[in-house]
Amino acid sequence: MTDTVTRAAEILKGHRDSIDRLDAILVYTLGERFAHTQAVGKLKAEHDLPPSDPAREATQIARLEDLANRANLDPEFAKKFLNFIIQEVIQHHHQHQHRNDGA
Repeated sequence: MTDTVTRAAEILKGHRDSIDRLDAILVYTLGERFAHTQAVGKLKAEHDLPPSDPAREATQIARLEDLANRANLDPEFAKKFLNFIIQEVIQHHHQHQHRNDGA
């Protein structure tokens, strides 16, 4: 029985190590993504463009849904995740608009 428990612990550690690496990838990827969306927000503010782009958002959600299906990820979860990110980005874009209005 001890060998079985030891083997299970090794397998569990391998999965957890992979999860930790993937979490780091997600965080750094989101950091890079938000750096780009911040630049977009500044550009939109400088050129008096609206903070949100509903047509692009709809396209991105459909694209992500397709990617999720191909990755065996629940597309509803993927849509909720992207909608959460989009709302955060729009909030940042509004902040840039307000900073530009006061400048």
